[in-house]
Amino acid sequence: MFMKEKSANCETKEFRAVWIATVTNIDWPSKKGLTIEEQKAEYVKLLDDVTTMGMNAVVVQIKPAADAFYPSAYGPWSEYLTGVQGKDPGYDPLSFLLEETHRRKLEFHAWFNPYRITMNHTDLNRLSQDHPARTHPDWVVAYGRQLYYNPGIPEAQEFIVQGIAEVVKNFPVDAVHMDDYFYPYKIAGVEFPDLSTYEQYGKDRFSNIEDWRRDNVNQLVKQINAAIKKERASVKFGISPFGVWRNIADDPTGSNTAAGMTNYDDLYADTREWIRQGYIDYIAPQIYWSIGFAPASYDILVDWWKNEVSHRPVHLYIGQAAYKINQNSDPAWSDPEEYPRQIALNRDSNVMGSIHFSLKDLNRNPLGIKDRLIQDLYKKPAAIPGMPWLDSVNSKH
Repeated sequence: MFMKEKSANCETKEFRAVWIATVTNIDWPSKKGLTIEEQKAEYVKLLDDVTTMGMNAVVVQIKPAADAFYPSAYGPWSEYLTGVQGKDPGYDPLSFLLEETHRRKLEFHAWFNPYRITMNHTDLNRLSQDHPARTHPDWVVAYGRQLYYNPGIPEAQEFIVQGIAEVVKNFPVDAVHMDDYFYPYKIAGVEFPDLSTYEQYGKDRFSNIEDWRRDNVNQLVKQINAAIKKERASVKFGISPFGVWRNIADDPTGSNTAAGMTNYDDLYADTREWIRQGYIDYIAPQIYWSIGFAPASYDILVDWWKNEVSHRPVHLYIGQAAYKINQNSDPAWSDPEEYPRQIALNRDSNVMGSIHFSLKDLNRNPLGIKDRLIQDLYKKPAAIPGMPWLDSVNSKH
């Protein structure tokens, strides 16, 4: 539970993390092709910002698009480092990131995107020569303007699992993290092209393609957790899904929301199953709406998710929409008190912490939110809440 400070001996426990996105150079590196020294200096500056704001963890995207920010047998060097996919950056970025992060006593959550291969094209020939997707084109599907590993192919699933296990085995990460990208967000009128895969692998076991897709994701999550714990039992596994599991109109046990899409029905991400089966150690739903927002109100969703994890060995953190502050058509985001109110509501609800998207947005200091974190909300230091169900052996620092 979140513990407020009652005396000098009562330490606050609260997960305070920020996403550092590398895809399209959102947070780090600031652009492709920087020198090693420039890349390192930028990351050190970001860590200084993080510690100044009172954070205790970073969630860093190390596999944004079937590539890698480390030497890997499961994907080429990321183009967001050098500008050329597959080009060696001349050092091991992940080792550097971990060393600098741990030097500051911050946790490092290694963020993976499991299925995504490209961001804005569907041409396999544009991938680096050593890209596994070129070796296994039968694993790949195009949807919209992007390529994905097909979640329904067992060999592709195993490949993804082993790619994550590689990192846990070779690097002292504190956690493995995934966000909301499972089956891709739907494109109106365009069906995901996996009917033949369903007929080959799923029709005998599932009467409809939707249940089969959900099972594919469930199996991936289950296998990733098992692979992580096999390599190092102390490493956490967390997922930050879209903020709504199901709307109450579709399921009486869903949230009292009317979101235009949901995890269960559109992304085939059955978050409830992961919580109940113990496949994850924390869940951080992206509740990117304001308190009182009619289709999906922040307070209603916090309460729903709190009940989902109640009496289960899963921490609840909230994904916070720093990027919406003073940038959104909802007038609530123009109120400098909206974001602080959300954090206060979390604490009153015994939510165990937050992850902010993203560091770039906090550093812009919209409506003074960075100042509020430093001077008020995160002024007193906090320890990361423990997870007693994990192995007590901790080799992170």
